[in-house]
Amino acid sequence: MARESIKARQRKREATVAHYAEKRAALKAAGDYAGLDLLPKNASPVRLKNRCQLSGRPKGYMRHFGLCRNMFRDMALDGKIPGVKKASW
Repeated sequence: MARESIKARQRKREATVAHYAEKRAALKAAGDYAGLDLLPKNASPVRLKNRCQLSGRPKGYMRHFGLCRNMFRDMALDGKIPGVKKASW
């Protein structure tokens, strides 16, 4: 589990990116790079990190499900992810 402060920082970055998305797109389309420099650093989507929605773990992230491998396995075995079941042959 990631610390709460790290998860809160990530949520704050996501909110900042969403808030400045339109303004960033307009400045990029206009080619106003000086204006882009005046925006906050956390307004750039590059600064976001893929993290598990449940635990906040940054490694082993599965993009399709938004979960890390550990949480994915637990939820799949409990039958909480539709269409996913353990393989057996």
